[in-house]
Amino acid sequence: MREMTVNARMIRNCSVERTLTIVSDTWTFLVLREFYLGARRFDQIQRVLGVPRSTLSSRLAALAEHDVIAKVPDPERNNRHEYRLTERGRELYLVMLSLLRFGDRHLHGGAPVPLRLTHRTCGHVFQPETACSACRANIEATEVTYRDGPGAGTSPAPVQAQRRRRGEPGAFERSRPSSVSRTLEIIADRWTFLILRELFLGSRRFDQFGAQLGVASAILATRLNRLTKAGIIRRSKYQDLPERFEYRLTTIGRDLYLPMIQMLHWGDRWLGHPAPMILTHQTCGQDFVPQIVCSCCREDIVAHDVRYDLNYALASPDDAASARTPQNTILNNSSPNERAKFESNPADPTIGSSRRRRATR
Repeated sequence: MREMTVNARMIRNCSVERTLTIVSDTWTFLVLREFYLGARRFDQIQRVLGVPRSTLSSRLAALAEHDVIAKVPDPERNNRHEYRLTERGRELYLVMLSLLRFGDRHLHGGAPVPLRLTHRTCGHVFQPETACSACRANIEATEVTYRDGPGAGTSPAPVQAQRRRRGEPGAFERSRPSSVSRTLEIIADRWTFLILRELFLGSRRFDQFGAQLGVASAILATRLNRLTKAGIIRRSKYQDLPERFEYRLTTIGRDLYLPMIQMLHWGDRWLGHPAPMILTHQTCGQDFVPQIVCSCCREDIVAHDVRYDLNYALASPDDAASARTPQNTILNNSSPNERAKFESNPADPTIGSSRRRRATR
């Protein structure tokens, strides 16, 4: 016990890192993605992803442990179960929208964006924007300051498996093109995320990153080179003998601030820790939490009020069948009790969409 105490490494308390612990494992993210696209059953997800059954079982169990999904009886099959998003899982969708916005804006490679989103409230195709909860203006990274919150400080690093090993490029896009996937390809690697966090907190130089993170020099150099090649950061020389460089976020890199503070907000709200950081919007001078709003009507986005249309060909019969009817996947994937308050409105255009979708199979 004494050796564990002596060797424990202290890390900065961080709600973003706690959120990434849930979503940045490749298979966990892919499973979540299928939930947001309408899947509810084990066999649906397994066929689309081609994931080993034991792997899928473990990821579903982890998501249920984090209360992101719930296992409920299948109303159509006796003695069988399906999975539904909880309130926590539906709010995680807003994090996904902020990741999608970054990918749509910066990582599409000239191709059409994979998903076209429609806001049912105003009826317009929209882009999710990150706005200040106080003044409703769009948030820019350069207009935000922070101070320590009640949860600031350090804690012993948890004993856990490495979040994920960097695999082949495109691992997050298995079976489907995805702007969220492309964003996570950049930030899901643990060391890359930590370097980005330190950049947003003001670190600029190699020795500063090393001192803050305790990362091996070779790992740090590799991640900095990778971020530079991706256009997320740029480096400039500040000393000739010996050569020394500092690193700064590019315009694209600063845009990553928006999904990161959305993950911060979700982690503060749902993961049971006091907020380590409080954000202030300099434009209005108020403390704020980030809100995802419709780019057309500026109303807050609620998960059950978004419809998507695919801009890519579907690879499997299951995908094709589920896409024949425009659908609100978050409503379809909520538990029956949570759906009841929406289904009580006979004018709601989403009512019955899950039944129509099943009829196409």
